[in-house]
Amino acid sequence: MLSAAARNRSSCYAAVFAACTRTRSTVSITNLNVNDRLASSLPLPATATTIHNRTMTTKAVAKEKVCLIGSGNWGSAIAKIVGRNVQQHAEFDKEVKMWVFEELVNGEKLTDIINAKHENVKYLPNIKLPPNVRAVPDLVETCFDATVLVFVVPHQFVKGVCQDLLGRIRPDAKAISLIKGVDVSATGLTLISDLIKAQLGVDVSVLMGANIANEVAEENFCETTVGYSDPDNAEVMHKIFHSPYFRVSCVGDVAGVEICGALKNVVALGAGFVDGLKYGDNTKAAIIRLGLLEMKKFAQTFYSGVKDETFLESCGVADLITTCYGGRNRRVAEAMVVTGKSFEVLEREMLNGQKLQGTLTAKEVYEILSIRGLTKDFPLFTTIYRIAFEALPASHLVRDL
Repeated sequence: MLSAAARNRSSCYAAVFAACTRTRSTVSITNLNVNDRLASSLPLPATATTIHNRTMTTKAVAKEKVCLIGSGNWGSAIAKIVGRNVQQHAEFDKEVKMWVFEELVNGEKLTDIINAKHENVKYLPNIKLPPNVRAVPDLVETCFDATVLVFVVPHQFVKGVCQDLLGRIRPDAKAISLIKGVDVSATGLTLISDLIKAQLGVDVSVLMGANIANEVAEENFCETTVGYSDPDNAEVMHKIFHSPYFRVSCVGDVAGVEICGALKNVVALGAGFVDGLKYGDNTKAAIIRLGLLEMKKFAQTFYSGVKDETFLESCGVADLITTCYGGRNRRVAEAMVVTGKSFEVLEREMLNGQKLQGTLTAKEVYEILSIRGLTKDFPLFTTIYRIAFEALPASHLVRDL
């Protein structure tokens, strides 16, 4: 929930919102290049004159301003890319505020450490962040003046974050979710992007791919996929994230990209069970193939318009392979089989404060399949759930398929 200090700043935020929504001239985009088109989508100063289908202003056109909601392992790796990229494009404000859930590390506030050392010593040690990335412990202060909200928190915290931001962000803001998960309630399945859109009333793109955070932070080459519904916003997201070592492809399939990102963590649990059982690479390859088929079937069962080709993007087969060989969900699932410890215990012992996404998503997927009477149509997802939550022996992973 918001702090008293945050609520006391509401008058300041209101002034910013008023400035963003004041009356402004209409802009023609005829014959404008890409940068002109991007600029024309932003709020214009009050004083403007149109000459030969081009808008000339007496003040600088407002700039895109990016903020990061989340500062864990993945959020910090992305902060490094975003912080660099905004400095390379004139249409972006150079400061990037990053919301940090405040905690103490060796008696010091984590935000103070990040801002002094330009390093997230707890969640991404030994990686320097650009000096224009500023850690902020207050969520609303981080977001109130941003035009681009980058969501990168565990998916179980998204509802609370959105509730705290409701009515406290710019009316022209847009968002992108890097969150891999889904939300399940009595009414059915909801994508995280749809949840953000419904609560905040903003357009939401998604970014998913074969992107293990530490490898991205070390600048090892990889690809990622941005799913979008608004092509203009896709241009902005491409500039924010694309780099020589982080290649971005944009596809018009938000649901397909996002479901891939969520469900691959469930399959990774199965890959971890295989490793714990010492079944070998042939068995793991079979689990990956069957997992991809169930991912595609699930996506196209619950969402119309999901494209077959999306599963061949980085968000699909590439992310699935990477997660089944190198991700935290695979690693902890293997440890569960080897040690007999619960996921809850292993999460505390192995992840340094980070959260597993695969177990929660497996539970949520099973809930929606049960409601719809589809558990027999998804034998891999169902068996992974039963091993994780019903004490089914891990060897049933292959027996029950």
